[in-house]
Amino acid sequence: MILITGGAGFIGANFVLDWLAGCDEVIVNLDKLTYAGNLDSLKSVINDKRHVFVQGDIGDSHRIKQLLTQYQPRAVVNFAAESHVDRSIHGPGDFIQTNIVGTFHLLESIRGYWNELNSGSKREFRFLHVSTDEVYGSLAQEDPAFCETNAYQPNSPYSASKAASDHLVRAYHHTYGLPVLTTNCSNNYGPFHFPEKLIPLIIVNALSGKALPVYGDGQQIRDWLYVKDHCSALRQVLAYGQPGETYNIGGWNEQANLDIVHTVCNLLDEFRPRTDGRKYSEQITFVTDRPGHDRRYAIDARKIEQELGWKPAETFASGIRKTVQWYLDNPEWVANVQSGAYRDWVAKHYATGENNDA
Repeated sequence: MILITGGAGFIGANFVLDWLAGCDEVIVNLDKLTYAGNLDSLKSVINDKRHVFVQGDIGDSHRIKQLLTQYQPRAVVNFAAESHVDRSIHGPGDFIQTNIVGTFHLLESIRGYWNELNSGSKREFRFLHVSTDEVYGSLAQEDPAFCETNAYQPNSPYSASKAASDHLVRAYHHTYGLPVLTTNCSNNYGPFHFPEKLIPLIIVNALSGKALPVYGDGQQIRDWLYVKDHCSALRQVLAYGQPGETYNIGGWNEQANLDIVHTVCNLLDEFRPRTDGRKYSEQITFVTDRPGHDRRYAIDARKIEQELGWKPAETFASGIRKTVQWYLDNPEWVANVQSGAYRDWVAKHYATGENNDA
């Protein structure tokens, strides 16, 4: 079996669902269930015997050691992270605690567990750390895409905390020999995405008749990766990746934020036209850019394709159609997630036009 952390979040939940759809190996799923951890996303497997859910924090060394001893996983996949750039600007402390201190405690617990394994299990064990392309900083329009050897230049408290966690993971491999794998992915989109991020926020606001806030001139460029493609890449890295290596995972889909918003609006015009006959794009509102907003990210994903044989199955055109249709088909999930801490966050920050594209 494998242990995953943060498996009730957006990418983690998709990974759980895809894993159980493709194999019978048990997943032990540890999640703290903060505002973005949503068990509704796992409703279809919550009673599946192959899925063992445990509420807990990666910084709780006692709980982690207990789970490792009890379940004896052959691998740990670490999705647990605070991941919202705007939240990191307004409250960086949680990002330091979870992404840096939490990762340290997790690594220490895993190192102790790994050291006690027999030689065969020790050799086969893997720790897969899921990170972001934001650790590399911002690219100019003419710059080549990020590759695995790019220097780290994080520009937000979020990306700085993830960069620190990446460095810890690397250090535990080189110092202690822990068989780690690190992946740095581009912007994900798809089912179960929390509606504070750009694409689901635009869908939800458009259908509600609200403004569609776009930072600055909307020309910030991101590489967009369909979440199920990301999950397939992670499975490939876990199965065939070389310990100590980093693999960049991207969708080969660079798009400006404003183009993303127009694409979503056009799909909503097609799938669910406004009753007044007007276009959803008329709801677009340009707002003051956020502090330190990175201009461009792009992933060079040739290494994972050449060494591990992975490449994305979805184009942006195919993935975004599936995504918009999923949100239209799942209004109950959307309604349930728009409550509690999320509702408070939107009420506090929507007046200033703040959203997030990363």
